[in-house]
Amino acid sequence: MRFTGKRRKRDDVAVPRGTRLSLAAQYDPEAFGRFSESIARYFGTARFLAIQTVIVALWIALNSIGIINRWDPYPFILLNLLFSTQAAYAAPLILLAQNRQDERDRLQIERDREVATRTQADTEFLARELASVRLSLADMVTAEDLQKTLGRLEKSLSRIEKRVTVASPKPRKKKAPVMKAPPADGPAAGAPATEAPPPE
Repeated sequence: MRFTGKRRKRDDVAVPRGTRLSLAAQYDPEAFGRFSESIARYFGTARFLAIQTVIVALWIALNSIGIINRWDPYPFILLNLLFSTQAAYAAPLILLAQNRQDERDRLQIERDREVATRTQADTEFLARELASVRLSLADMVTAEDLQKTLGRLEKSLSRIEKRVTVASPKPRKKKAPVMKAPPADGPAAGAPATEAPPPE
């Protein structure tokens, strides 16, 4: 069986990976970013605008009056070149500073979103806990409920006692036995003499 495909070139196994020399310029992106932000921040100040205005005015005045040798006569080509160079460097520096600010804003928004999510979760948890506490308290008997129940029981007992006293008959008094007087002749002959019962 023959392979017609091309073989892939292999790296030299004798050279460890990551030890190759790189001719690219090495720089610290964080330090360069901070430098660009400082430049962009300075470009946006009134101090820079005032200094640039004074320099441009002196440049035009010295090259127009002719007190000294004119190094940039009208139409001030060298001044235009300086402005173009400044704009060519200022625009990328400002864009770099803006990108860094956008990255910081994005990270801040993500942190704010995480905090808002945790806060919402905590709020929902507290709301559920409060609802459960309210439900448990609603099932509990309070002192006022106990007093009302005891009052109703006392009223019911008083009514029952009244009904029992009305329905129960009064006890009858026993009558004392009436003694009959013996006949004048005395007791009959042969009849036993009866004694009077002692008084009660």
